[in-house]
Amino acid sequence: MNYIYINFTDNMKKIRLLLSAFIGSLILISHSQAASPFNGKDLDDWKTKPRGKNKDCWSVGVAAVHPENPNELIVKDGTGEMVNAPSKSAGKSLDIYSTFTYGDARIELEIMVPKGSNSGIYIHGEYEIQVLDSHGRTKLGMGDMGAIYGAKPPAMNASKKPGEWQKYEIVFHAPKYKDGKKVKNAYIEKVVLNGKVIQEKIELPKPTPGGLTGKEMAKGPIMFQGDHGPVAYRNIKITPLK
Repeated sequence: MNYIYINFTDNMKKIRLLLSAFIGSLILISHSQAASPFNGKDLDDWKTKPRGKNKDCWSVGVAAVHPENPNELIVKDGTGEMVNAPSKSAGKSLDIYSTFTYGDARIELEIMVPKGSNSGIYIHGEYEIQVLDSHGRTKLGMGDMGAIYGAKPPAMNASKKPGEWQKYEIVFHAPKYKDGKKVKNAYIEKVVLNGKVIQEKIELPKPTPGGLTGKEMAKGPIMFQGDHGPVAYRNIKITPLK
Protein backbone atom coordinates (compact mmCIF):
# COMPACT_ATOMS: atom_id res chain seq x y z
CA MET A 1 0.00 0.00 0.00
CA ASN A 2 1.28 3.43 -0.94
CA TYR A 3 0.89 6.27 1.56
CA ILE A 4 0.53 9.94 0.62
CA TYR A 5 1.97 12.37 3.13
CA ILE A 6 0.32 15.79 3.30
CA ASN A 7 2.08 18.51 5.26
CA PHE A 8 -0.94 20.26 6.80
CA THR A 9 1.24 22.59 8.85
CA ASP A 10 2.96 24.07 5.80
CA ASN A 11 -0.32 24.33 3.93
CA MET A 12 -1.98 26.15 6.80
CA LYS A 13 0.92 28.58 6.97
CA LYS A 14 0.54 29.31 3.26
CA ILE A 15 -3.20 29.82 3.65
CA ARG A 16 -2.65 32.23 6.57
CA LEU A 17 -0.10 34.19 4.54
CA LEU A 18 -2.46 34.42 1.58
CA LEU A 19 -5.31 35.57 3.81
CA SER A 20 -3.10 38.18 5.47
CA ALA A 21 -2.02 39.53 2.08
CA PHE A 22 -5.62 39.61 0.88
CA ILE A 23 -6.85 41.47 3.97
CA GLY A 24 -3.94 43.90 3.71
CA SER A 25 -4.81 44.66 0.09
CA LEU A 26 -8.45 45.30 1.07
CA ILE A 27 -7.33 47.75 3.75
CA LEU A 28 -5.04 49.51 1.27
CA ILE A 29 -7.86 49.78 -1.26
CA SER A 30 -10.26 51.14 1.35
CA HIS A 31 -7.77 53.82 2.39
CA SER A 32 -7.28 54.97 -1.21
CA GLN A 33 -10.96 55.03 -2.15
CA ALA A 34 -12.66 58.32 -2.89
CA ALA A 35 -14.85 59.87 -0.23
CA SER A 36 -17.56 62.46 -0.73
CA PRO A 37 -18.16 65.13 1.91
CA PHE A 38 -21.59 65.73 0.32
CA ASN A 39 -24.18 62.96 0.61
CA GLY A 40 -26.38 64.45 -2.10
CA LYS A 41 -29.41 64.68 0.19
CA ASP A 42 -28.74 67.32 2.82
CA LEU A 43 -26.09 69.65 4.27
CA ASP A 44 -25.87 68.03 7.70
CA ASP A 45 -22.12 67.46 7.22
CA TRP A 46 -21.45 71.13 6.39
CA LYS A 47 -21.15 74.37 8.35
CA THR A 48 -21.33 78.00 7.28
CA LYS A 49 -18.81 80.68 8.16
CA PRO A 50 -20.56 83.65 9.81
CA ARG A 51 -20.16 87.02 8.14
CA GLY A 52 -21.98 90.14 9.29
CA LYS A 53 -25.66 90.15 8.31
CA ASN A 54 -25.23 87.67 5.46
CA LYS A 55 -27.70 84.77 5.40
CA ASP A 56 -27.29 81.09 4.59
CA CYS A 57 -28.62 80.67 1.03
CA TRP A 58 -27.29 77.13 0.52
CA SER A 59 -29.66 74.24 -0.12
CA VAL A 60 -29.85 70.88 -1.89
CA GLY A 61 -31.72 70.50 -5.16
CA VAL A 62 -31.20 70.98 -8.87
CA ALA A 63 -29.66 74.26 -10.03
CA ALA A 64 -30.84 76.22 -13.04
CA VAL A 65 -30.18 79.70 -14.34
CA HIS A 66 -33.01 82.08 -13.47
CA PRO A 67 -35.23 82.40 -16.57
CA GLU A 68 -35.57 86.17 -16.13
CA ASN A 69 -32.16 86.99 -14.64
CA PRO A 70 -29.07 85.24 -16.07
CA ASN A 71 -27.02 86.46 -13.08
CA GLU A 72 -28.98 84.33 -10.60
CA LEU A 73 -29.71 80.66 -9.93
CA ILE A 74 -32.95 79.02 -8.92
CA VAL A 75 -33.22 75.74 -7.05
CA LYS A 76 -35.61 73.11 -8.37
CA ASP A 77 -36.77 70.08 -6.39
CA GLY A 78 -34.31 67.22 -6.47
CA THR A 79 -31.06 65.96 -5.00
CA GLY A 80 -27.36 65.71 -5.79
CA GLU A 81 -26.40 69.39 -6.05
CA MET A 82 -25.27 71.94 -3.47
CA VAL A 83 -26.77 75.23 -4.61
CA ASN A 84 -26.01 78.71 -3.34
CA ALA A 85 -28.79 81.01 -4.52
CA PRO A 86 -28.46 84.51 -3.11
CA SER A 87 -30.51 87.23 -4.80
CA LYS A 88 -31.47 90.87 -4.42
CA SER A 89 -34.40 89.79 -2.26
CA ALA A 90 -32.55 87.10 -0.26
CA GLY A 91 -29.38 89.13 0.26
CA LYS A 92 -25.78 87.89 0.33
CA SER A 93 -24.90 84.34 1.38
CA LEU A 94 -22.11 82.67 3.37
CA ASP A 95 -19.08 80.49 2.76
CA ILE A 96 -19.70 76.81 3.53
CA TYR A 97 -17.20 74.15 4.62
CA SER A 98 -17.22 70.41 5.26
CA THR A 99 -16.84 68.67 8.59
CA PHE A 100 -14.91 66.05 6.60
CA THR A 101 -11.14 66.69 6.57
CA TYR A 102 -8.30 65.31 4.49
CA GLY A 103 -4.55 65.60 3.90
CA ASP A 104 -2.86 64.91 0.55
CA ALA A 105 -5.65 64.35 -1.95
CA ARG A 106 -7.03 64.38 -5.47
CA ILE A 107 -10.13 66.57 -5.47
CA GLU A 108 -12.69 66.20 -8.23
CA LEU A 109 -15.90 68.19 -8.52
CA GLU A 110 -18.25 69.90 -10.91
CA ILE A 111 -19.34 73.53 -10.70
CA MET A 112 -21.85 75.80 -12.37
CA VAL A 113 -21.85 79.60 -12.25
CA PRO A 114 -24.39 81.95 -13.82
CA LYS A 115 -23.39 85.01 -15.80
CA GLY A 116 -20.91 87.26 -14.01
CA SER A 117 -20.84 85.20 -10.81
CA ASN A 118 -17.91 84.52 -8.52
CA SER A 119 -17.00 81.77 -6.05
CA GLY A 120 -13.94 79.85 -4.92
CA ILE A 121 -12.76 76.38 -3.89
CA TYR A 122 -10.73 76.61 -0.69
CA ILE A 123 -8.51 73.54 -0.30
CA HIS A 124 -8.13 72.81 3.43
CA GLY A 125 -10.33 75.87 3.84
CA GLU A 126 -7.25 78.04 3.19
CA TYR A 127 -5.91 77.88 -0.39
CA GLU A 128 -8.30 79.28 -3.00
CA ILE A 129 -8.77 78.04 -6.54
CA GLN A 130 -10.80 80.75 -8.18
CA VAL A 131 -14.29 80.17 -9.63
CA LEU A 132 -15.55 82.90 -11.95
CA ASP A 133 -17.54 83.40 -15.12
CA SER A 134 -14.44 83.95 -17.28
CA HIS A 135 -15.91 82.64 -20.54
CA GLY A 136 -14.52 84.41 -23.59
CA ARG A 137 -11.82 86.39 -21.81
CA THR A 138 -8.47 86.64 -23.59
CA LYS A 139 -6.51 88.39 -20.86
CA LEU A 140 -6.48 86.40 -17.63
CA GLY A 141 -5.64 87.64 -14.15
CA MET A 142 -5.45 86.49 -10.54
CA GLY A 143 -9.24 86.53 -10.16
CA ASP A 144 -10.16 84.49 -13.23
CA MET A 145 -11.42 80.93 -13.38
CA GLY A 146 -8.64 78.54 -12.38
CA ALA A 147 -6.35 81.13 -10.84
CA ILE A 148 -4.72 80.36 -7.52
CA TYR A 149 -6.00 83.52 -5.92
CA GLY A 150 -3.21 85.97 -5.18
CA ALA A 151 -0.54 83.56 -6.45
CA LYS A 152 -0.83 82.71 -10.15
CA PRO A 153 -3.32 83.18 -13.00
CA PRO A 154 -4.38 80.14 -15.08
CA ALA A 155 -2.20 79.10 -18.00
CA MET A 156 -5.17 79.30 -20.38
CA ASN A 157 -8.88 80.00 -20.47
CA ALA A 158 -10.63 76.64 -20.26
CA SER A 159 -13.95 78.07 -19.08
CA LYS A 160 -17.29 77.04 -20.50
CA LYS A 161 -20.27 79.33 -20.94
CA PRO A 162 -22.10 80.50 -17.80
CA GLY A 163 -24.86 78.09 -16.80
CA GLU A 164 -22.94 75.03 -18.04
CA TRP A 165 -21.45 72.44 -15.71
CA GLN A 166 -17.66 72.44 -15.57
CA LYS A 167 -15.23 69.95 -14.03
CA TYR A 168 -12.22 70.60 -11.81
CA GLU A 169 -9.51 68.13 -10.85
CA ILE A 170 -7.00 69.32 -8.24
CA VAL A 171 -4.02 67.32 -6.97
CA PHE A 172 -2.96 68.76 -3.64
CA HIS A 173 -0.16 67.99 -1.16
CA ALA A 174 -0.74 69.28 2.36
CA PRO A 175 1.94 71.10 4.37
CA LYS A 176 4.10 68.77 6.45
CA TYR A 177 4.99 69.18 10.10
CA LYS A 178 7.59 67.78 12.48
CA ASP A 179 7.56 68.40 16.23
CA GLY A 180 4.87 71.02 15.72
CA LYS A 181 6.84 73.01 13.13
CA LYS A 182 6.16 73.22 9.40
CA VAL A 183 8.97 71.58 7.42
CA LYS A 184 7.34 71.60 3.97
CA ASN A 185 4.96 74.02 2.29
CA ALA A 186 1.63 73.07 0.78
CA TYR A 187 1.95 72.21 -2.89
CA ILE A 188 -0.49 72.03 -5.80
CA GLU A 189 0.74 69.39 -8.22
CA LYS A 190 -1.79 70.34 -10.88
CA VAL A 191 -5.18 71.85 -11.58
CA VAL A 192 -7.22 70.56 -14.52
CA LEU A 193 -10.31 72.43 -15.73
CA ASN A 194 -12.56 70.78 -18.30
CA GLY A 195 -9.77 68.42 -19.32
CA LYS A 196 -7.08 71.09 -19.73
CA VAL A 197 -4.12 71.56 -17.38
CA ILE A 198 -4.20 75.18 -16.19
CA GLN A 199 -1.85 75.04 -13.19
CA GLU A 200 1.22 72.91 -12.41
CA LYS A 201 3.74 72.64 -9.58
CA ILE A 202 2.72 75.60 -7.45
CA GLU A 203 4.20 75.91 -3.96
CA LEU A 204 2.02 77.67 -1.40
CA PRO A 205 4.12 79.16 1.43
CA LYS A 206 1.04 80.61 3.13
CA PRO A 207 -2.77 80.63 2.89
CA THR A 208 -4.46 82.75 0.26
CA PRO A 209 -6.71 85.60 1.50
CA GLY A 210 -10.26 84.98 2.72
CA GLY A 211 -9.79 81.48 4.13
CA LEU A 212 -11.55 79.78 6.99
CA THR A 213 -9.05 80.51 9.77
CA GLY A 214 -5.94 81.88 8.07
CA LYS A 215 -3.97 79.03 9.63
CA GLU A 216 -2.33 76.09 7.87
CA MET A 217 -2.79 72.50 9.01
CA ALA A 218 -1.89 68.94 8.05
CA LYS A 219 -5.57 68.13 7.48
CA GLY A 220 -8.43 70.44 6.67
CA PRO A 221 -11.91 70.72 5.15
CA ILE A 222 -13.02 71.82 1.72
CA MET A 223 -14.74 75.19 1.65
CA PHE A 224 -16.81 76.84 -1.06
CA GLN A 225 -17.05 80.61 -1.22
CA GLY A 226 -20.67 81.68 -1.03
CA ASP A 227 -20.56 85.38 -0.15
CA HIS A 228 -19.58 86.56 -3.65
CA GLY A 229 -22.43 85.20 -5.77
CA PRO A 230 -24.58 82.26 -6.89
CA VAL A 231 -22.90 78.92 -7.59
CA ALA A 232 -23.66 75.19 -7.58
CA TYR A 233 -21.45 72.17 -6.86
CA ARG A 234 -21.96 68.45 -7.43
CA ASN A 235 -20.12 65.11 -7.77
CA ILE A 236 -17.56 66.05 -5.14
CA LYS A 237 -14.93 63.33 -4.67
CA ILE A 238 -11.83 63.48 -2.50
CA THR A 239 -9.35 60.65 -2.90
CA PRO A 240 -6.34 60.31 -0.56
CA LEU A 241 -3.00 60.16 -2.35
CA LYS A 242 -0.87 57.08 -1.74
